[in-house]
Amino acid sequence: MINSDFRKKMVDSWFSYLQSQICKEFEIFEKGRKKFIKREWSKKNKYEGGGTSFLLSNGNIFEKVGVNKSTVSGKFAKEFKHKILGASKDGKYWASGVSVVAHMKNPKIPAIHFNTRFIVTTKEWFGGGMDATPSYKDIKEKKLIHNMLKKVCVKNKKNYEKYKKWCDEYFYLPHRKEARGIGGIFFDYESNNWIKNFKFIRELGLTFIDISKKVIKRKNNLKWKKKDKEKQLIKRGRYVEFNLLYDRGTKFGLNSDGNVDSILMSLPPEAKWK
Repeated sequence: MINSDFRKKMVDSWFSYLQSQICKEFEIFEKGRKKFIKREWSKKNKYEGGGTSFLLSNGNIFEKVGVNKSTVSGKFAKEFKHKILGASKDGKYWASGVSVVAHMKNPKIPAIHFNTRFIVTTKEWFGGGMDATPSYKDIKEKKLIHNMLKKVCVKNKKNYEKYKKWCDEYFYLPHRKEARGIGGIFFDYESNNWIKNFKFIRELGLTFIDISKKVIKRKNNLKWKKKDKEKQLIKRGRYVEFNLLYDRGTKFGLNSDGNVDSILMSLPPEAKWK
């Protein structure tokens, strides 16, 4: 049995590696014209950890992409601790994770989101997922994304249909009565077998990189017009609404003394509302 401290170190190390690999692969698309800018941050109490944010803006492919990794600990606020599994008694927690949001310059390429995390209170579990938000319907693209996610789930004996349904329900805007995008997978509270779950988390991270590369390569040379950009900006407005009103990661970060700029990294550089 691997003890808790060693599990934390293994997860923290993997997330650092995954962050570096995502940045490396995404920079290749920019062909040296744009690089990620690194920014480190610490909690007010530096002994409670912090994180590293990599941001690339105004690229040929990526209008804005953030790749964040954090490892933090501390105590949840009294009014928030009851909302987190295993934290209701003393509010103590440890958490590490990677979060990626990419908003594309070309409106024909969907925005992509990915997150994996490991949280420890009196309980411990993995959570995360991946989804895409296109401005235009593309059945082939949707099948590509879902087939690759299904493959990694089946390989690791995870319930793809359950994760897909959870994603569809989670990334939904009730005030609009519409989905944020075309879904993907979403999961939480995976705690039954740490070794198998950690393997799944690692393979999902690599699958995210593969999916991103395939999705971008399919459309990065497609021409687009001003009307296409307008449609993308309206869709981005929906993205903003979800992330500010409903997103768990946003709420968790703000209630765990996280870095505000990193938490709001997911917001697009430009959006519109009619």
